[in-house]
Amino acid sequence: MACDIIISGSGAFAARIAFDIAATARDPVSVVIAARNKARLDWIVTASNARAKIFQSQAKFISHSVDLLLPDAASQLLAQYEPRIFVQAASVQTSSIIAKTGDGWSALVREGGLSATALAQSTISLRVARAITGSGRPCHFINCSFPDVVNEIIATEGHSVLCGLGNVGILSSVFAGLLDIDQSRIKVLAHYQNLAAFRQSPSDRHGRAPRVWIDNQEIINVFDYFHHVKLTPEPVIDISGATGVPLILALSRGHDWSGHLPGPNGLPGGYPVRLKNSKIELDLPTGVSQDDAIEWNRQYELEKGLIVDQQKRVHFTGLLQSSFKENGLDFSDGFSISDIDSIYLKIDQLRKRLENI
Repeated sequence: MACDIIISGSGAFAARIAFDIAATARDPVSVVIAARNKARLDWIVTASNARAKIFQSQAKFISHSVDLLLPDAASQLLAQYEPRIFVQAASVQTSSIIAKTGDGWSALVREGGLSATALAQSTISLRVARAITGSGRPCHFINCSFPDVVNEIIATEGHSVLCGLGNVGILSSVFAGLLDIDQSRIKVLAHYQNLAAFRQSPSDRHGRAPRVWIDNQEIINVFDYFHHVKLTPEPVIDISGATGVPLILALSRGHDWSGHLPGPNGLPGGYPVRLKNSKIELDLPTGVSQDDAIEWNRQYELEKGLIVDQQKRVHFTGLLQSSFKENGLDFSDGFSISDIDSIYLKIDQLRKRLENI
């Protein structure tokens, strides 16, 4: 039974995507929600179909119970439904870690950076990407699990990844909403690390800001210009999940679209983009080259985070590398992308130990 879209996961992010598809789909679209938590899964499908009736949309939802960590589970899911779009929103490490305190693992993430969770975030996404590649069938892969960093890992391993959702899209949408302007007038370069400043009060914001252009004119002091913007301490699911819905629906119908996405085509960080002929292209402001935009985003992970070099070796950097070393994991020389699964297990053992401290 073929479908248009599979959404994997039953958390708040997956639910927001499904609920907003249900409310806004004006053309027929079939959606499979796939997850292992059956009670939560069934509720998302029930609520989505109810919302479709409330808003008189053309979306229809069914559930599929699956554990994507099991061998061949992703391949079997793809073979059964042959989706045109796979939206991967499941993870063994929830994004709520950014607001957690009180244990050694959350302290390591807070000090070293969210890229401490990158390999955990990539675990299910890599399994889906490998299954899509192995199937040989065309399927647009949208990875929602830490896309600013994980999408580069997926691409380096040799898989096609269209983009992620959220992050830069959060800021571009919030800025446009504050100014009450059409999103076509604003362009934003933003790495996920830029979100942290807008979770602070205006007086506490510091470091590098995102780059923002309105009507092709760059804003000089972004923190001052948008001092009224204040994000929640926890992940901004109500906005981030919603940012991808117009893209997903446009892609399902073969329509063009423009906006902001993280990790387009496996690039690091977030960019203004356009969808044309079912392909994503950067849509940068005048005077900004693609190389400059990529390098601007890459600098964040070079200073503190995770990068992949041209020899397909993964490196932790800055405070994150130091934090791992202090806890008995020395990644000073990096590791091959082919070893990513075994390295993840080592980090997961550390996580479990630190969560009890």
